[in-house]
Amino acid sequence: MLRRLALRDVAIVDSLEVELGTGFTVLTGETGAGKSILIDALQLALGQRADAAVVREGASRSEVCAEFDTPPGVLAWLEEGGFESGPTLLLRRTVDTQGRSRAWINGSAATVTQLRDISDHLVDIHGQHAWQSLTRATAVRGLLDSYGQIDTQPVARAWREWKSACDALTHAQEQQAHHAQERDRLMWQIAEVHKLNPGKTEWGELNAQHNRLAHAQSLLEAARQALNCLSEDEPSAESQALTALNALEKVVSMDSRLLEACELLRSAHTQVAEASRSLKGYWREHDPDPQRLAELDARLSLWMQLARRFRCAPEDLWGMCQDWETQLAQCEAQSDVQALEQRQEQALQAFQAVAHEVSVQRKASAQALSVAVTTAMQALGMEGGQFQVSLTTLDEPQSAGMESVEFLVAAHPGATPRSVSRVASGGELSRLALAIAATTAQHHSTSPSTLIFDEIDSGVGGTVADQVGRLMKALGQHSQVLAVTHLAQVAACADAHFVVSKHSDSGATTSRIEEVTGEARVAEVARMLGGERLSGQAHAQTLLVQATQATADTHRRDRAARQRGRSTKPSSA
Repeated sequence: MLRRLALRDVAIVDSLEVELGTGFTVLTGETGAGKSILIDALQLALGQRADAAVVREGASRSEVCAEFDTPPGVLAWLEEGGFESGPTLLLRRTVDTQGRSRAWINGSAATVTQLRDISDHLVDIHGQHAWQSLTRATAVRGLLDSYGQIDTQPVARAWREWKSACDALTHAQEQQAHHAQERDRLMWQIAEVHKLNPGKTEWGELNAQHNRLAHAQSLLEAARQALNCLSEDEPSAESQALTALNALEKVVSMDSRLLEACELLRSAHTQVAEASRSLKGYWREHDPDPQRLAELDARLSLWMQLARRFRCAPEDLWGMCQDWETQLAQCEAQSDVQALEQRQEQALQAFQAVAHEVSVQRKASAQALSVAVTTAMQALGMEGGQFQVSLTTLDEPQSAGMESVEFLVAAHPGATPRSVSRVASGGELSRLALAIAATTAQHHSTSPSTLIFDEIDSGVGGTVADQVGRLMKALGQHSQVLAVTHLAQVAACADAHFVVSKHSDSGATTSRIEEVTGEARVAEVARMLGGERLSGQAHAQTLLVQATQATADTHRRDRAARQRGRSTKPSSA
């Protein structure tokens, strides 16, 4: 719930802070005093589009802070976004005179999109024209699904799968000729490469072998010359190293400083002998092979000819052929119309299965919502009126299911229910919006815990206004309710009453807010009634007493009902 709202330099507000509690709270005051500024400021903190006009004249920037109890449902969202989490959730937004805004969540910088995302879990605002959303198909369907707690994500996923299958089939049908040409081209290119049958590492191996055989004579001559020097000629390096070693070993016992030189000569003699053996083996095993060299020349020539044909480096041939084979498989899959038709049919069947489940839930939810809103209408001056949720089956699958949703209303007994968009009376529309808002808020357990009604009760009065106030008070038992109102009957039902007033000081106009109780509240309700001072106060006092009595009666009935429920429970054996 919303605990605190603080404004600085917003419109005609220089500095204002209000602490809010549970239950039903009203904001009242003269027209133009700034009641709706509070709601607008809250919406700014919740990510509404910023405008430089919100900055108070003479100030450099405006600032709004909104403090909420942290709903359990946003803890994971906060952690994922890198924000601190705790029992309190603080949203802060500033706007400067250039229209630039900055936002923070629990002290960490945030984006406006993040503010809007988190606002869905915090506040539900119904404005003066809340009825307008009742004419939008997506809003109406969303409201029904929310009321019935219907999860439409599975049907949306199934619809996307079906749509993807349809697009793939359509594309394949349109591109059949192109796919056939592309398939023939790839098959020819792959066949040409397969004639060569290149190995993945063959090009490098061929070049290494060719290089050795092309220089075989030079390699053998160099090996023979090195072998002669090491062991064949006299004196050879091997014999010289052995002679030097023998000479030192005879005298090393006389001076230990010669021991290191002996060890080095012994190692050198061993390594020279090993090198000689290696060179002898190389000489015996590597003879020039003109036939093999010719075979390598022919194979390398084929590689280079094919590479020139496809305009690539020889070493890229094998990898390029692998790419062509992958493209051929994709092309064949895309051009397999029969397989794509089967995929489309399977996707359609999967969609229809989950859409049917949603349809069944919507029908049950539509019936329940129709009865509940019709009941609420009777208490709002629309006796005999009827509300219906109309479901119309669509010709083609949609991302939200297989039906459109429309709200129908008959404002008078005997009238034929018509679309909400064709109901002319603004007062009836406002009352209908209030009935729907109150009904859905009470039955949707996952809705935001704070409901705000911004003059949604405009256009009603008399006994209907009494019912509006009682309805909002009843809502306050389930949620935190904040209402901006001009109706004394509504204000009298509130658990807390704040008055917004406008003051002029040194030519500057500012708004203030204060909570009123006792005589001050009676005076404010009397002002809203607009009667003579004495009679108005008496009437106001009567309204407050009646509202208190009605609340007490309601609580007694609730307790009695709970007691009856406990007394009728069967005892356990």
